[in-house]
Amino acid sequence: MEPKQLSVPMTEAEARALRAGDEVRLSGVIFTGRDAVHKHLHGGGASPVDLSGGVIYHCGPVVLEEGESYRVVAAGPTTSIREEPYQAEVIEKFGLRGVIGKGGMGKRTLEALGRFGAVYLHAIGGAAQVCARTVVRVHGVHLKKEFGSPEAIWAFEVKDFPCVVTMDSHGKSLHAEVQEASLAELLKRLGK
Repeated sequence: MEPKQLSVPMTEAEARALRAGDEVRLSGVIFTGRDAVHKHLHGGGASPVDLSGGVIYHCGPVVLEEGESYRVVAAGPTTSIREEPYQAEVIEKFGLRGVIGKGGMGKRTLEALGRFGAVYLHAIGGAAQVCARTVVRVHGVHLKKEFGSPEAIWAFEVKDFPCVVTMDSHGKSLHAEVQEASLAELLKRLGK
């Protein structure tokens, strides 16, 4: 099955049409955001970029400044569960349609994906250079002075960024399914 080509920003209908297990190639402008950004947005801080219909990427990239432009050296996903206390409200408040990261997220985020029409996209952990090669242009950096380079909001224009829908707006989480199956197998082997 061919990966689905998806452009950002996306509509609610486009996000709701995606199902857990769908392979996606994402193109358009995505925004990085880790702990400091999520705490800032959750705590009432303004976003310096328009996130409506957008995708936030749990990533602390390595970016080199070369004169008037930037070159992305590494842009792999970071563990998403750290943003669980904030993600649902950030999705609602800013109109996000997607979150990219690794490892999945919890029930509060899964419920928000369903309520507001968004998806969680799993990126390949350990492939920071592969992910970086999909960045065709850096549109800018925001909150760098406040939070530092890895925690800033970077605006990356990507082409064919590879990811998989692992949590959808229909209540399905592949992460939860794997965890339940693993626990059942462990209990079986322990004789419980």
